[in-house]
Amino acid sequence: MNFDALTRFLDSLRGLYGIPALDCIVNHGYRTVYRHAAGFSDAAGMRPVGPSDLYWIYSATKVMTMTAVMQLIEHGRLRLEDELARYLPAFGDMYVAQGFTVEKSPARWPTRRDALRRASTPIRVADLMSMTAGFSYDVDSEEIQAANAAAGGRATTRQMMDALARMPLICEPGTRWAYSLSHDVLAGLVEAVSGLTFGEYLRRNLFSPLGISEAYFDLNEERLARLSAQYRADDATGAIRPVPPVNRYRLSERYESGGAGLICTAEAYAAFVRAMSNGGVNEEGRRILTMASIDALRKNRLDARLLPDFAEMNKRGYGYGLGVRTLMDANASRSPVGEFGWDGAAGAYVLMDPENRIGIFFAEHVLSFPQNYREIHPRLRDLVYEALLG
Repeated sequence: MNFDALTRFLDSLRGLYGIPALDCIVNHGYRTVYRHAAGFSDAAGMRPVGPSDLYWIYSATKVMTMTAVMQLIEHGRLRLEDELARYLPAFGDMYVAQGFTVEKSPARWPTRRDALRRASTPIRVADLMSMTAGFSYDVDSEEIQAANAAAGGRATTRQMMDALARMPLICEPGTRWAYSLSHDVLAGLVEAVSGLTFGEYLRRNLFSPLGISEAYFDLNEERLARLSAQYRADDATGAIRPVPPVNRYRLSERYESGGAGLICTAEAYAAFVRAMSNGGVNEEGRRILTMASIDALRKNRLDARLLPDFAEMNKRGYGYGLGVRTLMDANASRSPVGEFGWDGAAGAYVLMDPENRIGIFFAEHVLSFPQNYREIHPRLRDLVYEALLG
C-alpha cells in the first residue's frame, strides 16, 4: 500500500491547475488508510487546510438525498413506481412545453407564456431519482424568484415545491435525461412522507446513526468563519479567483436543498462514504441502508435512448442509476463495474465501491472548473486503486 504517487498528484494541483485548497480521505473497509490536505483555507493564504474546515458540497448532497428516499422505500412508505402527486398533489396537473429545444444546460425553464400541452405521463418517484422527470436546473426562473419574494426571501422547501409545480416541464416524464432540480423535489417529498423538515429527517436517520455532527443547511457566524474560501474559474481565461461564500442553489434562507444544499467537513462526509462502501453499515454496526437498496441505487437506469443525454456530464464509462453515476465499462477505470457516487459544483468527489470496500471523499472549493470532472477526479480515482490494489 503506497500512496506516494497520489500525494505527489494532490500536491501538484496548485501548480498545475491553481487549486488553492483540498482535503482527500480514503477508506478501505472501516479504516481510514489515507488522508492528505494541501493549500490554505483562506484566500490570503494564512490558514492551512484543517479538519474543522467546512465546504459547500453542492451536488454531493444528492447521494445523501437518494439514501433518504431509499430508506423510506425500505420502510414501505414509498415505492419507485409511485406518482409524485400522491404525496405532493400540486404536481398532479403538469404541462409540457411544445417543441422545446434544450440548447445548453441548464435549460431555460419554460413559462406559461410558452406553447404548452398537458403532460400525458405522470411524474414518478423513479423519474425524479433518475433525472428523467422533465425539470430544469434554471434556479433564476421567474416562478422561483416570485415565490421567494412573496415569502420575504424565506420560502421553505415545501413552499418552493408549489412554485416548481406551476412551471411547465421541458419534456414528457421519462423521455429525456436532464440534470435538474428533481432532487430538490425529492427533499420536498421526504418532508411530505416523513412529516419532518428535510434537515431534521437527515439528522435523525442519517447523521445521528453515523455520528455526523458537522453537516448543515445553514451558515451561522461561527460556521462562516470555518468555511473554506470559495473560488470560481473564469470562463474565458480559466483564472481562479475568490468569490463570496454564496451557494446559488440555496433558493432562500430557509430552503433545504436536496440537490445542492449541504455544508460539511470532509470527515463528516467521509463517515457517510465509509458506511455506504461497507454495504450500508458503519463501524459501530449501525445500518443506514441495505445492500439491496445500494444495488438498486447503482443499477443503470438509462437505455440507449437516454445515455446520449447523460454524455454531456463527461463521465466516460459511466451510466446513471438512481441519482448516482455507476461504472459500466471496466476498461474506463481502475475501479470495478458497479463503483458509484457523484460530485459537486465546487469540485467535491464521492466514490463508493462495496465490492472492495473502498471509499473516497475529496473536498475542494472551485466553481465552474470542468477540469475537476474530466481530469482531476478520474486521475485521483485511478491513483487510489493503484495504491490499494496494485
